[in-house]
Amino acid sequence: MKSAKLDRRTVLAGAAAAASAAMLPRVALAKELLRMSTLGPGTSPNLVMTTFANIINRELPDYEIQINATGAATRHVLEVAMGKTQFCMSSPAIHALMSNQKAMFAKLDQAPELARKMRTVLNFPMGVYHIAVYETSGIRSLEDVRGKRVFLGPPGGAAYATMERLFKAVAGLEAGTDYEAVKLGWDAAAASFQDGNLDVYCNPTNAPSPVLTQIAVTNPIRFLGLPEHQLGSEGVKALADRPGFGLATLPAGVYGANQKNEGDVTTLRVTVGIVTNEEADDEMIYQMTKTFFAGVEEMGESAPWLKAVTPAAAVADLNMPLHPGSLRALEELGVEIPGIARM
Repeated sequence: MKSAKLDRRTVLAGAAAAASAAMLPRVALAKELLRMSTLGPGTSPNLVMTTFANIINRELPDYEIQINATGAATRHVLEVAMGKTQFCMSSPAIHALMSNQKAMFAKLDQAPELARKMRTVLNFPMGVYHIAVYETSGIRSLEDVRGKRVFLGPPGGAAYATMERLFKAVAGLEAGTDYEAVKLGWDAAAASFQDGNLDVYCNPTNAPSPVLTQIAVTNPIRFLGLPEHQLGSEGVKALADRPGFGLATLPAGVYGANQKNEGDVTTLRVTVGIVTNEEADDEMIYQMTKTFFAGVEEMGESAPWLKAVTPAAAVADLNMPLHPGSLRALEELGVEIPGIARM
């Protein structure tokens, strides 16, 4: 009999605990922690994806996105494909290499299968390649970079490889032989250029970049570009014709009176995106996509670097399917969806 009473008390205690839990605020119980990997501070993807996380965390209380800004994008996409991380930055170029088991994925037999698990939430312009010098340096062309200290991008990254190939294709300059390729991260490189310890600073970023805007407030700067007579060369075409890449214009005056270019500068552009796993919840991705673009629109003139981040740009250069939740959101926003985006 005693045992039966104890069982009854246990049941009653459990019921009371369940009732108390039901009375707790819904947000406290439902908040889902999600990890988003991106490039380091000072980069366009970091700015856009941190903004994405901030908008979602503020407007959708059921979710909390935590930013991871360490490691390489090639590692991040594998973690998302394996379901270890929910979101990361990728690019059409990375996806093409992964799908075809090339370059850094050449020894990974599962790469094509893992690539098929990836879905795009939205693409956005990483920006145009800025090749910045101080006006007082006397550097007026890529040929003038010989013997200088140059930041191409973090070693081992896509930006470094792109700029290394560009300097070779246009000016015949070899990194480590004809100029010093300084090995730094994005944040440290921006600080080093600002302190005058770099002659040339390269960064693929939306214009106007907050980093370069800050420098141009007090320093006359100039941007180097691709000579018109070389735009059709084999080396430049090989760079511009890669998935997600192309030629673009860095406008004169976009950095104000201290930008000393006499006209627009022709350079490379690159598209990247926020990607997730095919298993991500449709409704969650739908809500996040709609909420993000509503938040970007509200930010308006307060963040000029976000002007290029639009629903229409979300489907630019796609070479993997959109996640169904994002597809639904973008269709509701009036975006014309290309065939490759549909599963």
